[in-house]
Amino acid sequence: MKNIKTKNTLLLVLAFTASAIMLTVIQTPFNLSALAWLAILPFILACSPNAKILPLTITAYIISAVYWLSNLYWMQPVTTSGWLAFCLYTALLWPALAIALRYCRIKKIPLFIAVPILFVGAERLQGFFLGGFFWRLLAHSQYANISLIQIADIFGTAGVSFLIAMVNGLLADLILDAKDKKSIFRINNFLKTAFVLAAITATIIYGKWRINQAEKFVEAGPMIVVIQSNVPQSVKESSENYDLIFADLLKQSKTAAAVAKAELIIWPETMVQATLDKRILNKLDERYRCTTVDKILKQHAKQTDSFLLIGALGGTPKINEDFTIDVDKKYNSVFLYQPNATQADVQYNKIHLVLFGEVVPFKKSCPAIYKLLMWFTPYDYDYSLDYGEDYTIFEMLAKNNKAYKFAAMICYEDAIPSIARKFTLNEKGQKQIDWLVNSSNDGWFVKLKDGKIFPTTELGQHMITCTFRAVENRIAIVRSVNTGISCLVDSTGQIRNGFSFGNLPKPAFERTACSGWFAENVPIDKRITFFSKHGQWLDFCCAVCAILVIIAAAKLKIKNSGKKK
Repeated sequence: MKNIKTKNTLLLVLAFTASAIMLTVIQTPFNLSALAWLAILPFILACSPNAKILPLTITAYIISAVYWLSNLYWMQPVTTSGWLAFCLYTALLWPALAIALRYCRIKKIPLFIAVPILFVGAERLQGFFLGGFFWRLLAHSQYANISLIQIADIFGTAGVSFLIAMVNGLLADLILDAKDKKSIFRINNFLKTAFVLAAITATIIYGKWRINQAEKFVEAGPMIVVIQSNVPQSVKESSENYDLIFADLLKQSKTAAAVAKAELIIWPETMVQATLDKRILNKLDERYRCTTVDKILKQHAKQTDSFLLIGALGGTPKINEDFTIDVDKKYNSVFLYQPNATQADVQYNKIHLVLFGEVVPFKKSCPAIYKLLMWFTPYDYDYSLDYGEDYTIFEMLAKNNKAYKFAAMICYEDAIPSIARKFTLNEKGQKQIDWLVNSSNDGWFVKLKDGKIFPTTELGQHMITCTFRAVENRIAIVRSVNTGISCLVDSTGQIRNGFSFGNLPKPAFERTACSGWFAENVPIDKRITFFSKHGQWLDFCCAVCAILVIIAAAKLKIKNSGKKK
């Protein structure tokens, strides 16, 4: 009996480990995307109706924890405690999935239906209480399969994940029928297979149609210059480097503007170490560094005859009793400087802050929990920013007197589908911007050793996650990222290699841990998508269904336990 239990446990470990390995290598930098179509098959087969709940859930949790800890290794240098807490929290989804799949197999629910619903639901529930963690999804493995991912403009990224999981579920159905000595040539299996093949075929046909259709709806926009700095966070935070970093950005920007005759120049997130909020600047005189920086940027925009989008700090002033001025509310912001040497009247304050990275919750509502959570942060002081509220639209008038509108997503906001969607359409369902900008600082996720900078997998995965926002909303995204990867993603999700002007490496994936710039005309797509209008309807429905199945499985366990007593 003991040998049987040991053997069963070993089989569970092997099955979950096999899925964990395949789920790892299907993503960049390995890019073995074909394995995605059977990556979760061992996981499914391990969730047998005969499997004991306790070893099943414990094994699933341990392997899941190892999977997340290994693949999110780039979080650890920023905050070890936060990395551990987040990975151990996210790992809970695997045992929940295992219990749900076991229940579906007990109830003989076809796996080609159950698996995609459960796994897409689980993807939606990743980091749910932290605002969502849309990372390492099944769909992301297929970013280079441009024809396949076009369905994201209807179903969102979840549609691609659903299709991949459906194939895994079908393979499991066929294998289990063969294992149970049932004929896999039954009419039922033929129908299931035909349905899945039809879904894949329809997806590819639709994708090719949408790609070919693009030339009718896409026009060339203004020439945009993207500046990429290469400053690890540890170097960036040193005050002695503030002016050196600023001077280098100005130098690159001036060179790029002269070569490319740019209409808009974009700098990465918070690379200007100064508060540029006009509400504060208007109360300061020229003795302050931030007023000097503001003046230089205004002159730079005028000299280059271009708009200048800058990532810096925002805030509101607080006048003390002794008439000194402090910063009251603090924001991670983007500012637009204009060719007439003025700053635009609007600024964008980041709406979705990164928990522990930018804000610590419960500061006012529950100070005791706040003090406990401070232990998980990368700093020993209160660095919390305030949440922005407005989806700001920037406007620029090109040299040909044509007006353009665009919006900026800061850092990981490009990984959150709802943010890009809200920027894209107005309340009337009309497209209100011509392109999106992602201003980011991935200098947190590079390693500095012996004066050399080494990138982590976060850089490439961040870029890939962003590409799906372009497809979902049929909108080009221009990325300006400290340490990389800066690039142009067109409205079909194609990551553009090469450019009209520039000195960065031509292949986008090689633009890591280096500085430079590129310039290109941004493509403007006039199409409005179903996803832009209706949002994440598929993954929301799957998440609800997954929760209901987990509850039903738990009730069945309780009921069976009662019978045994």
